[in-house]
Amino acid sequence: MKRRAALLGLTALAGCGFELRHEPVLPFKTLALTGFPADSPLALGLKRQIKRTPVQLLDDPARAEVVLEALHEYRDRTVVASTSVGQVREWQLRLQFDYLIRTASGELLVPKVELRLSRDMNYTETAALAKEQEATNLYNAMHSDAIAQVMRRLAAVRLPG
Repeated sequence: MKRRAALLGLTALAGCGFELRHEPVLPFKTLALTGFPADSPLALGLKRQIKRTPVQLLDDPARAEVVLEALHEYRDRTVVASTSVGQVREWQLRLQFDYLIRTASGELLVPKVELRLSRDMNYTETAALAKEQEATNLYNAMHSDAIAQVMRRLAAVRLPG
């Protein structure tokens, strides 16, 4: 009986068009990343994701079909709430990433994109080390979200001609 119910559920999912998320198919053969800081976690994550596709990652943007140009990458934290004596109770962690996608000749394929991600985090001084680890985990999650969004944007690029 359980087998029939499972089979019926799988049939319903297959019939509605459900499928697991897969790597985006990039419509070009070569890509260059430019403008990233040397220690950029976004650049490292993008390189890792692109290596999982058939696209060749080039160092020379003049030879690439598509160039992903980082214009601004910044992360910070601001105080959202504090006590009457000035102790921080809540932080907002922010990631800002501006980029554009162009051809090697400079033709814009995707104009400037301003990607803004934020996460709120409660804070208590008695658990400062744990909260620092939580902040690191939240930043890593934001980097993963940003990388996924950029990969989807790259998959939507249409080359001229």
